[in-house]
Amino acid sequence: MIPAAFEYARPSSVDEAVRTLADAGEDAKVLAGGQSLLPLMRLRLAFPELVVDVNRIPELRGVREDGDTLVIGAMTTHHDVIADPLVRRHAGLLAAATSTVADPAVRHRGTFGGSLAHADPAGDLPAVVLVMNGELVAQGPRGRRTIPAREFFVDYLQSALEPDELLVEVRIPKADGWGFRYEKFHRIAQAWPIVGVAALVRRGDGHIAEARVGLTNMGTTPLRAAAAEEALSGAGDPDAVAQAAQEATQGTRPTQDSSASPEYRAHLARVLTKRAVLAAAGMG
Repeated sequence: MIPAAFEYARPSSVDEAVRTLADAGEDAKVLAGGQSLLPLMRLRLAFPELVVDVNRIPELRGVREDGDTLVIGAMTTHHDVIADPLVRRHAGLLAAATSTVADPAVRHRGTFGGSLAHADPAGDLPAVVLVMNGELVAQGPRGRRTIPAREFFVDYLQSALEPDELLVEVRIPKADGWGFRYEKFHRIAQAWPIVGVAALVRRGDGHIAEARVGLTNMGTTPLRAAAAEEALSGAGDPDAVAQAAQEATQGTRPTQDSSASPEYRAHLARVLTKRAVLAAAGMG
């Protein structure tokens, strides 16, 4: 289908983009890689009066260090996240999960910040940023503010960004010394995951000292499997991990759709949690 008619703006700086969004109010949408917005516009599920293209803002791209944190520009493409040596060295889980996003064409155009701002609970990266205790930095007319990932994802396709705010960067604490794994189940390579699990594990004295587990597509937002994380503390063998993984679905609300029933999604979450944690802990 052909999108509804819209106005188009292409600012060259963050300040100009923010002014443009503020003037337009709720009738504007930000165009980053376009891998989510453009299909919605073609289907006329989204029909903004103004599209604000931020592709000409160089300050929104790239990866840098800030002490114990990686700072990733919102317009950094998935391909560049995967290839960046800082990400590969200090945030291996992010690199591994990003390498599974859709296909090479999407990864070369799609952006890290765009996928997070879209706030789709079936997206691979929101659960990863959540489990890595990431922070998202937004800029608006009132200046910049930092939003913890646990507060950023509000509901299905809804984030904490205000209509006049632009996501400018994402701050990811370095995860040196942590084992990691991203597991997901999907019908075809390019499809959204039916369920995904992101795991970070820190070991000590032959046991799991701390585990973090993030769930993809198990509710209207990405989720932390808090009960499983608690049960995994101190686990020292595969049987203990398998038992703790049974707690992964506590507090989740998996949906019913053409891909899976809630019961099947819950089964997948438990199975994939076991696999991801065993691999991250080096027990697999």
